[in-house]
Amino acid sequence: MNKLAAYDIIRNPVVTEKSTMASEANQVVFDVAIDANKTDIKTAVEQLFSVKVKAVNTLVRKGKVKRFRGRVGVRNDVKKAVVTLVDGQSIDISTGL
Repeated sequence: MNKLAAYDIIRNPVVTEKSTMASEANQVVFDVAIDANKTDIKTAVEQLFSVKVKAVNTLVRKGKVKRFRGRVGVRNDVKKAVVTLVDGQSIDISTGL
């Protein structure tokens, strides 16, 4: 996998209170491409950040139905990946890539 394909899979890190608490358990949360599978995510994270991945858990958050000026619209679905790193490994998402 080349570096551009890895950037297409890993969209951006998720920085929330819950994901910050997960970082204490050696986990990092990313928004990923909706069609990416766990092995693609694992390969992309290992290549971009030079770390060893222990496990990958994914979830799909369904888009909400919203109204804007009386018209009904639907937000896009978002896929998140919770990446667990091997002990001793870490990713500092505040510095960027």
